Amino acid sequence: MRSAVRIDRSLLFVPGHRPERFDKAADSGSHALILDLEDAVAPADKAQARGHVAAWLAGGRQAFVRVNALPTEWHADDLRMLQAAPAAGLMLPKADPDSLARTVRALPGRRVIALVETVAGWLSLAAMAQVAGLERFAFGSVDFATESGIADEGEALTPVRIQIVLQSCHAGLAAPVDGVSLAFTDEARMRADALRSRQLGFGGKLCIHPRQVGAVNAAFLPTPQEHQWALEVLAAFEASGGAATSLAGQMIDKPVVERAQRIVADSQAGGAA
Repeated sequence: MRSAVRIDRSLLFVPGHRPERFDKAADSGSHALILDLEDAVAPADKAQARGHVAAWLAGGRQAFVRVNALPTEWHADDLRMLQAAPAAGLMLPKADPDSLARTVRALPGRRVIALVETVAGWLSLAAMAQVAGLERFAFGSVDFATESGIADEGEALTPVRIQIVLQSCHAGLAAPVDGVSLAFTDEARMRADALRSRQLGFGGKLCIHPRQVGAVNAAFLPTPQEHQWALEVLAAFEASGGAATSLAGQMIDKPVVERAQRIVADSQAGGAA
């Protein structure tokens, strides 16, 4: 069975110009923090936000930093700041193969998330997935919907999402992170959105408010029923000596066993019984 290594399920954005929120966000229960220097920060506040982020990271804290995109005037300064913060990860907005490769070369050995939020980036998924050093993709669904004209409603963007999942799987990357849900005061909607992300094969979800974190974490944790089923499958498979067998009328073979192993590993990593 694979080891129980926790994958980041909830990734919480915090505006880089609001340092009074950094510690609160770090204590929210989110699996990862994303200090945002891009969309959440007005141009006039970019330098000050970068300074706040640098000071917080200098205290030994760990977080991802969403830098400004490569073509902008702020990108180079963002990377220089991160070079002085070796524990920090990086989220690259509007990623494409060239910008991703150049950024990874500038910060070797870092955890890197490529934000897929343009049509050009999505069409280049296969090329980006081959960039050495990439950990996983995240889906910038709001920006993607705006550019493409495809509303993120119902199943309209499901084919787009599935391709991100499949390209990640094919390249051996960590399961990708789904985009934000804008209705942050509706916990039931947030849980439903996160459950749908999980069903589509995503490994986590971006959050824009601490109130979303608990719902996301819970949605990606196997239910007690799933965990019990997985234990019974593994016990039946062990009792069969590794041969195909059955449990409650269901055939148990290698793919079913691998699914059960993933559920148990996820339960252990998430703190389930």
